[in-house]
Amino acid sequence: MISEKEIENLANLARINLSADEKKKLAHDIDGILAYVDQIKSAPIPDLKPEPGAVKNVMRDDTAQTTSAEDREALLNEAPKREGDYVAVKKIIAQD
Repeated sequence: MISEKEIENLANLARINLSADEKKKLAHDIDGILAYVDQIKSAPIPDLKPEPGAVKNVMRDDTAQTTSAEDREALLNEAPKREGDYVAVKKIIAQD
């Protein structure tokens, strides 16, 4: 069980003022939390090992994706402003 002195020390570290009733309630609550943590610590943990071949890294070739001229035109036509084969955007980097 956590003592009132320990509660006072924690309250001091947290820079909060607690009444006597709050200290008792907090001590009760912390005891409940610590009991639950002990319960979790004692729970059996199954030995989980991955099955051989179950984990597999899926890779693809690092190649450039090509688009047809028609696809490129369709995409460029959707842009609000265009300069040749590029989408025109507002300049956002100022040079001093």
